[in-house]
Amino acid sequence: MSSVNKFTLSFGKISKKDVAQAGGKGASLGEMTSAKMPVPPGFMLTASAFDRFLDETDLFQDIQARLADVNYKDTNSVDKASNVIRDMIHDVKFPADLRREIMAEFKKLKAPLVAVRSSATAEDSKTASWAGELETYLNTTEKELIKNVKRCWTSLFTPRAIFYRHEKKLLKSKVSVAVVVQKMVQSEVSGITFTVHPVTQDKNQMIIEAGWGLGEAIVSGQITPDSYVIDKRDWSIMDINISKQEQQIIKTGKITKMTTVKKENQEKQKISGKKIIELAKLCGQIEKHYKFPCDIEWALERGKLYITQSRPITTL
Repeated sequence: MSSVNKFTLSFGKISKKDVAQAGGKGASLGEMTSAKMPVPPGFMLTASAFDRFLDETDLFQDIQARLADVNYKDTNSVDKASNVIRDMIHDVKFPADLRREIMAEFKKLKAPLVAVRSSATAEDSKTASWAGELETYLNTTEKELIKNVKRCWTSLFTPRAIFYRHEKKLLKSKVSVAVVVQKMVQSEVSGITFTVHPVTQDKNQMIIEAGWGLGEAIVSGQITPDSYVIDKRDWSIMDINISKQEQQIIKTGKITKMTTVKKENQEKQKISGKKIIELAKLCGQIEKHYKFPCDIEWALERGKLYITQSRPITTL
């Protein structure tokens, strides 16, 4: 890790050891960048940046006081605390030096649009694996960047996240949030790979799921993807299951939204056999690097494969 004062770190300077500062997502992106995997370029706003923001704005005490008053048996009480805390963070002025540092890193990416993702950090890495709890903002412009960084910070205080921390008895332990800022990939197809069959737990099989458009549709369960089963011993395709897809999330004009898939593509296989095998081998390399079964998010843009996330399969 670099100097203490710096609140941003490019992916190339982060490894899997940096979960405390970069969160699970950030540490994984850094690790894969160093391992020469095709990760879209980006940088992290470290957990220290959020902590420093809370200290400098004196919000920390106010937030703790709000959380202490919550009645967890009453969802309205949780919702109210969430709204108040998120508004407090939203309304407070962003430290000027932090803004300058973020903007300087953003300019280095030379990307008109970025994805801004929350990456939770906790003292215990297992409690930091609340992947679905925090928020992501796709197709973020330079103008919206600081606002979306703040939104990622506030996603530590959604009703779900507050309740999760209460349930896991984490209210007293230090939970922070890092923010990933990554060049946006406008994927025509995207999906998830499980490097070990998640249902049969067969270590010789890998499952690739693929859908049209941006990956959020699959991750959030809004569409049923194609699934392809690959034999890892000889990289042959054992099974192809094509799913009809009528809706996709894509960027249209300036907004990212759910749109209708062209009629002729709705029942089509999402990626070719050749691409399936190329992707399978790439995911096999990632599994080999980590030495454990991985759940990998990928994207295909103009024929090129990108890896946007990798984490351990927690259900095995």
